[in-house]
Amino acid sequence: MNGPLQRLGRWVGSHLVLAGGLLVLLYMFVPIFVVVLMSFNDPDSRLIYRFDGFTLKNWANPCAADGMCGALSRSIQIGLLATVVATLLGTLMAFALVRHRFHGRSAANLGIFLPMASPEIVMGSSLLALFVAAGFGGRLGFWTILIAHIMFCLSFVVVTVRARLAGLDDNLEQAAMDLYATEVQTFRRVTLPLVFPGILGAALLSFSLSFDDFIITNLNAGNTTTFPMYVWGVAQRGVPMQVNVVGTVMFLVSVVIVVAVEVRRRRQERVLAG
Repeated sequence: MNGPLQRLGRWVGSHLVLAGGLLVLLYMFVPIFVVVLMSFNDPDSRLIYRFDGFTLKNWANPCAADGMCGALSRSIQIGLLATVVATLLGTLMAFALVRHRFHGRSAANLGIFLPMASPEIVMGSSLLALFVAAGFGGRLGFWTILIAHIMFCLSFVVVTVRARLAGLDDNLEQAAMDLYATEVQTFRRVTLPLVFPGILGAALLSFSLSFDDFIITNLNAGNTTTFPMYVWGVAQRGVPMQVNVVGTVMFLVSVVIVVAVEVRRRRQERVLAG
């Protein structure tokens, strides 16, 4: 009896962590499954989380809800612009903090973490006070939202890219220089390809944070409406099913990007191994 029980105990112990991880992952994906399901819902009441019938009209007419596509387009524009600017500035800052020693470097490192550690309501109200003091109190809108998003995305980019830079082996760059590569060639062919996964991850994180933000945006938006603000507004009278279509599309795009990056990484590993 002890033999089978011992084998059973070892099997349970070795698979317990995996089973727990799968359960946690399944729990995290339950809301996403609900969103995907509700994107095909044909509601006959304001109870938006009750599946009343299957339909494809939500996908056929994603802009049927008044104002939704305009708010969605605005959020995408702000997210893309904030991602590009924050990624460029944050990458340069990360290189400066990792590769150079200068007076005030420790204070700069501390300052990078402050926007991440501060509550969004504090940062949003601080930015609002800054805009009002600068004379933009009556002109809050697209550009003030963009500036606010760049400000809070910048810290996440710096931290992500800096972590990637800190893990690089300096010998690779030195070997390239020993083989008569110039500094520009070394950066383009050695440093940048190695750092690029961190830069790409920082960019994707920045876009997600910008697209999803509500508190900071709401305080600095004026009369401009982004997609999260639109969802919050229509929630008072019933969220249209097209919102679930947008959520499903965003999830599918994220999955495609992650899968594409993973496939590319494995191909590179096979090339290097061969």
